[in-house]
Amino acid sequence: FSFSPEADRHTLLRRVCFDLLGLPPSPEQVEAFLHDPRPDAYERLIDRLLASPHYGERWGRHWLDVAGYADSEGYTPDDVPRKWAWKYRDYVIRSFNADKPFDQFIREQLAGDEMIHSPLTNLSPEDAEKLVATGFLRMAPDGTGQSGVDQTAARNQVVADTIDIVSSALLGLTVRCAQCHHHRYDPISQEDYYRFRAIFEPALDWKAWKTPAQRLVSLYTDTDRKRAAEIEKQAAAIDKRRLKKQQEFIRQTFERQLAKVPEADRDAVRKAYETPAGKRTAEQKAVLKKYPFTNVTAGSLYLYDSKAANELKKLAAEAAKVRARKPKEEFVRALVEPDADPPPTFVFHRGDPQQPRQQVEPAELTLVGFSGHETRITPAATARPSSGRRLAFAHSLTDGTHPLVARVIVNRLWLHHFGRGLVDTPDDFGYLGERPTHPLLLDWLADELVRSGWSIKHMHRLILTSATYRQALRLNHRADEVDPDNRLFGGARLRRLDAEAFRDGVLFVSGAFNDTPFGPPIPVMADRVGQFVIGIENLNAGRPGPVIPMKGEEFRRSVYVQVRRSRPLAVLSAFDFPRMDPNCTRRTSSTVSTQSLLLMNNQFLIDQAALFAARVMTEAGTDRRAQIERAWLRALARRPTDEELRQALQFLDEQTRLLTGRLPKAAAKRPDRGLPELEHTPAAWALASLCQMLLSSNEFLYVE
Repeated sequence: FSFSPEADRHTLLRRVCFDLLGLPPSPEQVEAFLHDPRPDAYERLIDRLLASPHYGERWGRHWLDVAGYADSEGYTPDDVPRKWAWKYRDYVIRSFNADKPFDQFIREQLAGDEMIHSPLTNLSPEDAEKLVATGFLRMAPDGTGQSGVDQTAARNQVVADTIDIVSSALLGLTVRCAQCHHHRYDPISQEDYYRFRAIFEPALDWKAWKTPAQRLVSLYTDTDRKRAAEIEKQAAAIDKRRLKKQQEFIRQTFERQLAKVPEADRDAVRKAYETPAGKRTAEQKAVLKKYPFTNVTAGSLYLYDSKAANELKKLAAEAAKVRARKPKEEFVRALVEPDADPPPTFVFHRGDPQQPRQQVEPAELTLVGFSGHETRITPAATARPSSGRRLAFAHSLTDGTHPLVARVIVNRLWLHHFGRGLVDTPDDFGYLGERPTHPLLLDWLADELVRSGWSIKHMHRLILTSATYRQALRLNHRADEVDPDNRLFGGARLRRLDAEAFRDGVLFVSGAFNDTPFGPPIPVMADRVGQFVIGIENLNAGRPGPVIPMKGEEFRRSVYVQVRRSRPLAVLSAFDFPRMDPNCTRRTSSTVSTQSLLLMNNQFLIDQAALFAARVMTEAGTDRRAQIERAWLRALARRPTDEELRQALQFLDEQTRLLTGRLPKAAAKRPDRGLPELEHTPAAWALASLCQMLLSSNEFLYVE
């Protein structure tokens, strides 16, 4: 059968924008690309998109899936938040944006702590980055820091899940079942599994375990400590001055109050007052109780002298302001080997850590040695005390001779660009996995990745400029008969936007999109009906209290939203955002009724449609034809056809009549970020309804 013809420019533009950035093209991009006469206009477009900071956010998210990234520990119902996990997320995004060679990217994640030269107490920026990278090995659910859990089982599970993440992300193999018995289908023995485990056990020693809190490494340097000490000295001087004044005010106030006591009792009151509370006699307590107005303390001074109390408050605020200038101490959720001899690794009978059998030495899986690849692990030289096992393993994976790693990586690239991998089981290249549809192409791409210096952006350019990628949607009945699943890539396939691309696309079109990068995650909370929404939790007697303004932070990109295992964001969850248990090797794409219900009724969609309509009215004025054309261009990256324009005009007329006298009680919710507000008129809300239809349409939700 013949392949599909090349897609038109509009289709290619929308496809490549969502592929590389996870965002729709802007009207300016549409006009610039569609009218660019240069023969290399498409290649120039790709280069511009690859240079965008949004590229790393899009492709970093793909890697965060296989790494099992989460902002909470999981394992127990408490699902304790991981305060510093976001640093690993930012490391991944920055690495993709910088096109960090993927072999270096792998080495840093597996053995960054074994590559650093500065001491852990005074890390250089370069070494701090390497340490952050080891967060890859800290992404598995970890309940070992919580009470009431079986510590042996919990620790063993962390190690098993970490091995599962490493093997599925880098080797494309399922090894989990081999911890209890020989693999039923692939040539992976139980001894193989524990030899592989021995590579990681010096850092993940289940007998000498460190809880998540104990594994945090401070990023404070000597310079930070010196600066903090200087600032603390300044603040302490203010505190000293405040305490001195406080004592003066208390003494003066006491003397004034004492003057109100009958002269015969004054000496007794003074003596009782000056005696420490714990040493007062019964008589002294009685006399103070008789004259309670004399019991002047730091906590009660404001009752007697508000002016003095306010002066003390100002000094306390001044000290706090000075302390706020201290360098902020941040931490890394890292994996660092202790300075100790590596523990012995044993094969566990039936996977039970309480039943160790024979001891094994560290080695890679035997099956990769079938290709002639060396599987023994000879410890690598490290700058700081360490076993060197993980560094040796990382070098082995990236030396260009490993039979799996490069193939697994390029297969994932192909999967995300085409919706299907050359091996359609990206985490299982074994016996039960799919056979490669194009084995020679897979080999060639893997070789090209290594030859290019492990450049992911080079591979993007190669794939995106290929005739295979540039095909139009397959509409070939003969091809449907011969290759019904389009396994041979005889044309483009229709793909629904993933969860983040949908939410980010809506924000981008409405104009609410906040492109602030990096930093702590945007929190998720339960609303009044139990849905998980973006917001700062504010409970009052166990129920949601007043909404705390987020000043536009709620409209940041989805990759920066908190990934808490027990709190999946409703808008993302409906569109198949994965649960990290322990990671996600391939996302599913379902079509269920809850998606349509969300598009019709969810407050997020309603608010964004209103903002979209307000933006359209600002840009296109009051002319309805111009409004419709602008809305189509923003949402669908094209102008409406004559028939679509006629139907849209008819809809606006009907909806305006319907809404006359039946407007919502309140205007649309909008962030306080200078965005246009929707007019509270029937015509404006009719346009908002049209905008919601566009955001809910198949053409917006799907990419050819």
